[in-house]
Amino acid sequence: MNSTMLQFFHWYTEGNSTLYDEIKNSATHLKELGIDNVWFPPATKGNGGESTVGYDPYDLFDLGEFDQKGSIPTKYGSKEQYLSAIKSLKDKQIKVIVDIVLNHKAGGETTEKFQVVKVDPENREKPISDVMEIESYTKFDFEARNNKYSDFKWNFTCFSGVDYAEGQQDGIFRIVNDYGDGWDTMIDGEKGNYDFLMFNDIEHRNPFVREELNHWGKWYQETTDFDGVRLDAVKHISFDFYKEWLTTLRSNAGRNIFAVGEYWAPGNLPLLQKYLEYTEGCMSLFDSSLQHNFHVASKEGNSYDLRQIFAETLTLADPLHSVSLVDNHDTQPLQDLEAPVEPWFKPLAYALILLRENGFPCLFYPDLFGAKYTDKDKEGNDQEIILPKVEKIEELLIARKNFAYGIQRDYFEDANCLGWTREGDESHAGCAVVLSNKDAYQKSMEMGQKYIGKTFYDYLGWYEDKVIIDENGWGNFPVPAGNVSVWVVE
Repeated sequence: MNSTMLQFFHWYTEGNSTLYDEIKNSATHLKELGIDNVWFPPATKGNGGESTVGYDPYDLFDLGEFDQKGSIPTKYGSKEQYLSAIKSLKDKQIKVIVDIVLNHKAGGETTEKFQVVKVDPENREKPISDVMEIESYTKFDFEARNNKYSDFKWNFTCFSGVDYAEGQQDGIFRIVNDYGDGWDTMIDGEKGNYDFLMFNDIEHRNPFVREELNHWGKWYQETTDFDGVRLDAVKHISFDFYKEWLTTLRSNAGRNIFAVGEYWAPGNLPLLQKYLEYTEGCMSLFDSSLQHNFHVASKEGNSYDLRQIFAETLTLADPLHSVSLVDNHDTQPLQDLEAPVEPWFKPLAYALILLRENGFPCLFYPDLFGAKYTDKDKEGNDQEIILPKVEKIEELLIARKNFAYGIQRDYFEDANCLGWTREGDESHAGCAVVLSNKDAYQKSMEMGQKYIGKTFYDYLGWYEDKVIIDENGWGNFPVPAGNVSVWVVE
């Protein structure tokens, strides 16, 4: 089976406790499309209660069960709705990927006083104050939960830094603690040390914190029976922490829980490879370099050399650890990491991740269902965004499910037209794929001896004419201008 993941949300997903029910009601459709992994948004209660996307975690043990932060449900629904959606997917043999946010916490109820050093935001290794005392919201009591599932209370010793201090302008305040002189160790020197990202930064060197997060992981897995984790913001977390946490999680679950980390470093393959080396391959990573190439190719149009589309990508260099994607909730329009792929190029990009042998493709919710939302642009003006469903996306998914198997032959000699064939296997017929970012083309490609004399038709429906494979196993496969064609045997 050709596994495919769907990110079943975006940054502006509608609230009102509707998402989990939508996932539940989509299970049959997803299975028909060959989607066998669904990535849920963060399910834990955030500081914004039912109005927040979920990347501002408040109480990890509240999955929409307790009256905290102004609501019982999260934005996406109640714990009961969450578990019901999970069950509906698992009944269809669809795996559940949960979004884990263990870099920071937000929304402490009570202030504490403690010692800090203020640092330069652009070089966190550079102090811009003497040691001083501040007061900040670092105490988390979770009174509504009343010690259910865990009696652990978070306080300032559980954090390495904060971005708020009573009576002071916001900044980055490194907490003076007993866990080393400075920030936790990162693999890269970006911003001096990028341990701190936002809110109250979790101190992963604190053994009590590690113990609590291991306990929570075990509880969460037993509660939901998830199959995999998407790990948020791993760039800002000690690589040692996740090696230990994932080992413990897998040991407790008694099986190999899948993990993919978000280390966003577009155009910097060596950094992704370095992280995989330091974490000893304990997780896959999203291929931010390939997403960046798709973005650039879609902007440059026919001046882009398609032969370079996989240059400096994880999918080419280390396919076993690559999760390939076209867009996500960070790259969509009006987000901080905005780098959307233009609609005309998306069918080509999806063909490149769905119909080839390398990488584990991840589909984005708006690309399958469409999306519409309004937010403020960089100038502060309201802007309405419409993200259309990708043309022929269902056909591309079903082509992956039914035809993207077996030996792959590449025809990447033309800057504006790529092609490849998949020969198929014992159970599946193969396919021929051609894509162009310029004119209509015809590409001569080998399908293999077993297809001699066979007739191929255009699975996406652009052409009525057929292609007959010649006595050498080759065929001439056309593609429309600026589009993709998938040819399969009658």
